[in-house]
Amino acid sequence: MSGKSGGGRARIAGFVRPGFEAVREVFLENFERRKELGAACCVYYRGEKVVDLWGGIRNAATGEPWEEDTMVIVYSSTKGMAGLAMALAHSRGLFDYDERVSTYWPEFAQQGKEKITVRQLLAHQAGLFVLDVRPDIGLVADPDQLAVVLARQKPAWEPGTRQAYHGVTLGFYESELLRRVDPKHRTLGRFFQEELAEPLGLDFYIRLPETIPDSRLAKTQRFNMASAFFSMPFPTLLAALNPRSRFRRCLLGSELPEKTEHVYRRNFEVPAGGGVGTARAMAHVYGVFATGGKELGLREETLRQLMAPPLPPVRGFRDACLKVEVPFSLGFAKPNRKNPFAHPSAFGAPGTGGSFGFADPEAQLGYAYFPNRMGAHLADPREIALRSAVYRSIGETDPALVRGGSRRRGLRAPVREGKAARPVHA
Repeated sequence: MSGKSGGGRARIAGFVRPGFEAVREVFLENFERRKELGAACCVYYRGEKVVDLWGGIRNAATGEPWEEDTMVIVYSSTKGMAGLAMALAHSRGLFDYDERVSTYWPEFAQQGKEKITVRQLLAHQAGLFVLDVRPDIGLVADPDQLAVVLARQKPAWEPGTRQAYHGVTLGFYESELLRRVDPKHRTLGRFFQEELAEPLGLDFYIRLPETIPDSRLAKTQRFNMASAFFSMPFPTLLAALNPRSRFRRCLLGSELPEKTEHVYRRNFEVPAGGGVGTARAMAHVYGVFATGGKELGLREETLRQLMAPPLPPVRGFRDACLKVEVPFSLGFAKPNRKNPFAHPSAFGAPGTGGSFGFADPEAQLGYAYFPNRMGAHLADPREIALRSAVYRSIGETDPALVRGGSRRRGLRAPVREGKAARPVHA
């Protein structure tokens, strides 16, 4: 199958359950009106897969189609998968969110970091958004050497006073903390694979193995920076154009999963931005968390913490790197008044280029959208259109259209049971 432009409709595949036809129509519209190249979207609702769509082109140079098992790098949407791994470790009693990081990792206490809590670290409030050396392949591939570098960092300001997006460093700190508390001393990528991906059968990797062939991987198409002038908030745009800005420095190392003889680098972990997988996998695991996490033995207390309102730093949620207001909590982005992407209890992570996944426990919804033509928006119009169609399909007003994300009660239309899923022929 291939995407079409001009007179014909795009070719897509997959299915939607009865009642979710609007999602299929918007998925098609993205190809026809919003310059989609290749993409996938999946939704789990009340524990059942109700949308599973894919289509278009996975490789613009060859015209090869996006197939059912095509995977793509999702950049910072990976942070959500890392956050779920940390949540599962918390659920198993390996650490406490409100304990000091140095309790588990004594060397971390250097340079005034002794009072930083796990909660502050995961909420981008530790002031550790950049390293004193540029992350390179050798450093990132050696967890012991990386741990020494991480431990010696000095916060940019008093921890807990400001929020600054730990664009790449967050995953490294999460992984080392996990190595310290895990009885098997696994890195975050291995913990995710063995404790979440394998039990749930997820095609998603924070550490992509050699066994995955290039033929399964979509190649991303970068956006033209000129388009950012019309899509990014002006303060963010200025920061993106300045190579010395906090925004640019917090992303040092984000290119490491790429620039290799393969489509993506193998057996290499950048847990804050190097995840590769299918939208189906991300929607599935978020759907598990959205419905209580019984499949993983998730404790109710952990889920309650994930659903709770975020705790702001002293100077509020305006991010010192991103230059916009965005609340973070326990490794996830949370809905707020300016970006109510789901109900207030939701948690997830967007990625550069337009990918997004989240769990909405109030709606019992797991959702993911993965494109390979990268957009320049902080909130991508393709994703917003799909998400709005999803909420309409479950009989709710899209929380993004209701100030503060409050729900209009009594509008949910349950999925009709006993009817077969509708295959897509478009």
